[in-house]
Amino acid sequence: MTNNINTLPRSDDVVIVGGGLAGLFCALKLAPRPVILISAAPLGQGASSAWAQGGIAAAMAEGDTPEAHAADTVAVGCGIVDEAVALGIAREAAPRIHDLLAYGVPFDRDLEGRLAVGREAAHSARRIVHVRGDGAGAAIIAALSEAVRRTPSIRLIEGFVAEALLTEDGAVAGLRLREAGDAAAQPILLAARMVVLATGGIGHLYAVTTNPREASGSGLAIAARAGAVIADPEFVQFHPTAIMVGRDPAPLATEALRGEGATLINGRGEHFMAARHPLAELAPRDIVARGVFAEISAGRGAFLDARQALGARFGDRFPTVHASCMAAGIDPATQAIPIAPAAHYHMGGIAVDHRGRSSIDGLWAGGEVSSTGAHGANRLASNSLLEAVVYAARIADDIAGRTSPSPARLADAATPRGGAPDAAAVKRLRMLMSAHVGVIRDGYGLADAVRSFAALEREATSIAVRNKATAALLVAASAWNRRESRGAHFRSDHAADVPALAQRTMTTLAAVREVADSLSERPTPRTAQPMIA
Repeated sequence: MTNNINTLPRSDDVVIVGGGLAGLFCALKLAPRPVILISAAPLGQGASSAWAQGGIAAAMAEGDTPEAHAADTVAVGCGIVDEAVALGIAREAAPRIHDLLAYGVPFDRDLEGRLAVGREAAHSARRIVHVRGDGAGAAIIAALSEAVRRTPSIRLIEGFVAEALLTEDGAVAGLRLREAGDAAAQPILLAARMVVLATGGIGHLYAVTTNPREASGSGLAIAARAGAVIADPEFVQFHPTAIMVGRDPAPLATEALRGEGATLINGRGEHFMAARHPLAELAPRDIVARGVFAEISAGRGAFLDARQALGARFGDRFPTVHASCMAAGIDPATQAIPIAPAAHYHMGGIAVDHRGRSSIDGLWAGGEVSSTGAHGANRLASNSLLEAVVYAARIADDIAGRTSPSPARLADAATPRGGAPDAAAVKRLRMLMSAHVGVIRDGYGLADAVRSFAALEREATSIAVRNKATAALLVAASAWNRRESRGAHFRSDHAADVPALAQRTMTTLAAVREVADSLSERPTPRTAQPMIA
């Protein structure tokens, strides 16, 4: 059911923030327990999971195993994947796929009626289940949104953002909400002792991204401001093949295209990935992204070429990508597609345990806003949707075993007015993130970004801008601290990995503010940077 927020009782025991895959799946799994589901955008819009083209990784084909899936996950994660977490997720893949089928998700099937599986980068087997080639995310979100609307125990509130997480004695007490896009609106306090954050990632903090504008790190920021431990924030995955046609966010050319034989070429027609990695186009995403970045930086440009691999079959096999290209005047059946790396997925997030619990009592996190330890320094293709449904189900199971605590009293809590977002400040933040906290980083640029984000966090009059600055500061300061290159985190001034640093980052907002303070006290000299091969 859909409700006006002003008519809600304050005694509902579970509040889920986020209308993407993790939030929807968790709400459905909690039924018939009463749930308030808060979505910043109308349900089905504004969720990165709705845009996911690849699919869901699941070892369901003959000859494949969860153990092999977990081994691939560990290998791509560059030494810091929690192996027990990876194996647990892989083993829960099949039942979660069957859950999605029961909710009406029309996964592709072969001629014998079995689930059709494809292969994507760094997977040792064909284990990606799709919907019409490149439409898995949209189809999953559509099916789950319809199921949510049919579920009477779920109260759906659309068009509101959570701008603060309220705590009392170290435990969750509620949320401060505000109407999306209306900084002058009076904030609303919602008492809640059990909150699930499923607010998505941080991609829109970057100038070039495949993520919707709602993916601006709000959940990460409000949890950090409430004192939550944040894990691995420096690890941001850049999708190597965003379609560069002047759109924000940039359309995505799914990795499945390369799985079907599409190649990467530069403006001279040269296949440049074969010299960089034995798997060439199917190398891990961080390696492919740096290869594409290097060609663009050298002025040669980068293109995805599916003319020989797909040709006239492109439109039928990958209708979403085909439509994006045709809208920009590019026929991918006969033309190479211009591409560039774009911020795509955040491996870091709110640190959670195997049940999805954060360090704050009463706060769970699922989906991209969380960090479970499954992805390490570099996410394996199509593991994100799988992790979202596995942890959403685990969170629901954990909450189901709890009795409803008495709601907090929030009547006297401060409700600050929201200032209008400064568009120029947001644009500068996004440019700094892409320039200094992007595909290739160095100490000088990171220090500049840290100082800028810390200053913006202190001075911003807009709560929305302050939260963006908080999320950006967490990423930049942690990247400055990690003086090595590992997975998606590549520093040209520390280009090798350091074995002693093969461990996850655990930090807090207080800790990264200390980094910012130390950098503000002393300038960072620019040193000559080695060229990227």
